[in-house]
Amino acid sequence: MAMATSTQLSSSLFHSQITKKPFLLPPAAAPISVHGFSTRRPKSLSFSSVSASAASSAVDVTEPVKKSVRTLPFRVGHGFDLHRLERGYPLIIGGIDIPHDRGCEAHSDGDVLLHCVVDAILGALGLPDIGQIFPDSDPKWKGAASSVFIKEAVRLMDEAGYEIGNLDATLILQRPKISSHKETIRSNLSKLLGADPSVVNLKAKTHEKVDSLGENRSIAAHTVILLMKKTGHILDVGNMVPKLTSVRQFRLNSMLYVSGPMGPTKGNTRIFTYCPSTTPYA
Repeated sequence: MAMATSTQLSSSLFHSQITKKPFLLPPAAAPISVHGFSTRRPKSLSFSSVSASAASSAVDVTEPVKKSVRTLPFRVGHGFDLHRLERGYPLIIGGIDIPHDRGCEAHSDGDVLLHCVVDAILGALGLPDIGQIFPDSDPKWKGAASSVFIKEAVRLMDEAGYEIGNLDATLILQRPKISSHKETIRSNLSKLLGADPSVVNLKAKTHEKVDSLGENRSIAAHTVILLMKKTGHILDVGNMVPKLTSVRQFRLNSMLYVSGPMGPTKGNTRIFTYCPSTTPYA
């Protein structure tokens, strides 16, 4: 008996598969398990919904989707900036004038550290970058101190109800060595941000003589910032929360708050503090 060739086996297998019952999609409400995860097909993909859609009017009137703004307990932002180093310009880092034979060529004072800190704050708040809010095409920002940009970013952060949890910044430059200036820069940055110095960290790296950074032709900075929802907000909750005879928790606007009888009160207003927990109100 002659052995079947691989082509004959493949053909036989193919014909045996197509003679089986056709694969049917499960109904819209049926769960579909993929690698242990259970999901459900949206109703918009079911055959019944497609038929109903075809039978409906050709004019499709859809209400605009309303984008809800979520108040998150934490927000993270990243900032980056780079400037060329040229002779004849001052080198300002973190609002401090650093002695060097070159400085940053920029529309403002070229403070690479403050610029990336501003971008980190704006990014955490979901706002446009520094170039859009303070465009270099606007002559009023020509030579402006970057502390102005920091103050505006802090104002926006404060209005949004956030404060700095911690900030970590990294300077990248080949020269000058700034180890003797780091504490002064960090202290001034903390003051500009209105933050405790313990939550502001500053590091400095060389670029091992690689590319423009390593050849002392540019300077760069990275910043990562954590913003936290402010605590101790005064909320006029009225009758939404029962009288507190002991420490209790409740949810308001998807945020969990905790308070007790020791909290100051005035009428229906009581000071509640945000509590980062997932325990429901009890």
